[in-house]
Amino acid sequence: MSEQGPLREGLAALSQYFVGGKSMTDTLTRVSEMTISAIPGATFVGMTMMVDGQPRTGVFTDPAAPEIDQAQYDTGEGPCLDAFREGEIKQIESMDDDGPWPAFRSACLDHGIHSTLSLPLVVDDTPVGAMNLYATEPEAFDPEQLELGRLFAAQAAIVLANAQAYWNARRLSEQLGEAMVSRADIEQAKGIIMGATRCSADEAFQQLVRQSQRQNIKLNALAGEIVRRASERP
Repeated sequence: MSEQGPLREGLAALSQYFVGGKSMTDTLTRVSEMTISAIPGATFVGMTMMVDGQPRTGVFTDPAAPEIDQAQYDTGEGPCLDAFREGEIKQIESMDDDGPWPAFRSACLDHGIHSTLSLPLVVDDTPVGAMNLYATEPEAFDPEQLELGRLFAAQAAIVLANAQAYWNARRLSEQLGEAMVSRADIEQAKGIIMGATRCSADEAFQQLVRQSQRQNIKLNALAGEIVRRASERP
């Protein structure tokens, strides 16, 4: 398979993500699957990234990937972590050879993996994760396959950065929408209290705050409940 074919597919996947609204995980999984198709030496692929503030194998094409990687997360040492931290390619040509990351090497051998290639995912000169290729054969990744892996890692980094930006913007939009609804409920609740007690707007708001504290309920939730009850009255 030529380099241009897989790269065109990768760009198409990126476009499909934004047009089709696919999730970040779905998109990165698709990029990982195309990496396997483009690099014959790779048996399966995983991506190390930050999940809930901790490095984890957030995307993988085989459940063995996170099982293997757990050895490096437990010890804090491994090629995937080093590729992530340092922004440099890390390769183990044979797990049978002595070398760094012994716990990771042992976990690989337990799962029939004999060589790995870890490629940093870099956005604006900042590592945001690592794409990890696992092979059942030693010395599975020659210089040509390493270059293909580098190209796919660059594509995956673009997908990851754009997906994060998209979902951050979407969350912000949802939060702003929720804030507008909450504000509307609070203003309506103030009006209901003012009508019932003949107090000022400031006094009505203070009543809301005190009731919220007494009932240990969020102010916007209390306001929404007051508005709901008022709308149900005959």
